[in-house]
Amino acid sequence: MWGPLRRRSPSGFSPSSTAEEVTAGIDGSGLVAIVTGASSGIGAETCRVLALRGVHVVMGVRNLSTGSLVRENIVGQVPTAKIEARSKFTTIKNMTFACTGHFLLTDLLLEKINVTAKESGIEGRVVIVASDSYKHPYREGIRFDKINDESGYNSILAYGQSKLANILHSNELPSLLKEQDTKVVVNSLHPGAVVTNIARYWGFLNGLLSSLGKFVLKGVEQVSL
Repeated sequence: MWGPLRRRSPSGFSPSSTAEEVTAGIDGSGLVAIVTGASSGIGAETCRVLALRGVHVVMGVRNLSTGSLVRENIVGQVPTAKIEARSKFTTIKNMTFACTGHFLLTDLLLEKINVTAKESGIEGRVVIVASDSYKHPYREGIRFDKINDESGYNSILAYGQSKLANILHSNELPSLLKEQDTKVVVNSLHPGAVVTNIARYWGFLNGLLSSLGKFVLKGVEQVSL
């Protein structure tokens, strides 16, 4: 990574600090984390570090075979890992892409998260990986009446639309939880400019990012937690 990004702040960390470094000394035993998009990139590295810290990890993946390989790799590195791969939970069916599947999954799990937080006294957390791209959706924002309409589709704007939906979800959910007097915190985040396989369908841009990204962009190790 570019030199200036390695400068450490008073906390001892820098933009180049890894999730493993930041979580050093944390004991996550007794905690359970469900991680979607866990078969590659940020999701896979998040699973690895959580497992390393003793968290029971449930991997939500679209392809169970791929997810199982990632799980085996993590167990190879962390023999004590408590980790299992699930094929995005059959209840979610075909709604796993972008925002709608995660919205439904959160809704289905919310009661369990609330009950667990109250009974254990441990704060529950919902973490939504959004993006600064929420600023660049379609001109009309979220096209609710054209969610599945292929006419006028633009992959970049559609991505911005999905991330705008993530932001709106994370902003509204705390209001609902406050009414229920729960111990659950909702966070959304922008991981920053990072090298992942998200650009694999972007042709020339993908090649450019693959070649130059390692010099100026973060890796999944820096943005996973």
